[in-house]
Amino acid sequence: MNIYVLMKRTFDTEEKITISGGQINEDGAEFIINPYDEYAVEEAIQVRDAHGGEVTVVSVGNEEAEKQLRTALAMGADKAVLINTEDDLDYSDQYTTAKILAEFLKDKEADLIIGGNVAIDGGSGQVGPRVAELLGIPYVTTITKLEINGSDVKVVRDVEGDSEVIETSLPLLVTAQQGLNEPRYPSLPGIMKAKKKPLDELELDDLDLDEDDVEAKTKTIEIYLPAQKAAGRVLEGELTDQVKELVSLLHNEAKVV
Repeated sequence: MNIYVLMKRTFDTEEKITISGGQINEDGAEFIINPYDEYAVEEAIQVRDAHGGEVTVVSVGNEEAEKQLRTALAMGADKAVLINTEDDLDYSDQYTTAKILAEFLKDKEADLIIGGNVAIDGGSGQVGPRVAELLGIPYVTTITKLEINGSDVKVVRDVEGDSEVIETSLPLLVTAQQGLNEPRYPSLPGIMKAKKKPLDELELDDLDLDEDDVEAKTKTIEIYLPAQKAAGRVLEGELTDQVKELVSLLHNEAKVV
């Protein structure tokens, strides 16, 4: 089975993020594999182990993403591809990324493409569905279970606190939701093997694309941190007294009643 994983390098939101000049300050920031993409990598490896084939992880970005691609290789992926756009694009959006990935994948005869449900830095969830539309293949988002039998596929997807079962067929693109699996940590042998696994680097010219072909359709006007919230208050005493105090606070301070 020919399996591709769409992977993004993202900020580690567990660490402090600062804004400088209207942009996220990358100096001193920590970068990781987008957590939802980790579920995608893990699921791809499990599908390959069960059905045979090969897992290729693909990322669009700059050379710094090589570290995260190597991590995916250490987890167990077979190959990695970095489509380096650092010298070609001043700005990209979901359209740009999807266009580049679809151009790369169009002749790869992929049976299964897996991406994360959303990227934790942007949270749009657009890239996977856009890629599937450009390739003309079906897609199912936010999946929590994947069963493959030959070319037939059954998936369970998360829908607003409930689940939906969908039957479809390969080739297929799916996006991984939390709960699909438990991503493995790279082992020491896996890390050593990853150093010898192929990691190819491509540019837009290699895909017969130029800047006009992938010009962003959106523009970021401003980036800012959310306003700091005041500390909460804990009411004490008898329940009736707490209720009276709460009503008073809502009326006099919050001014919502």
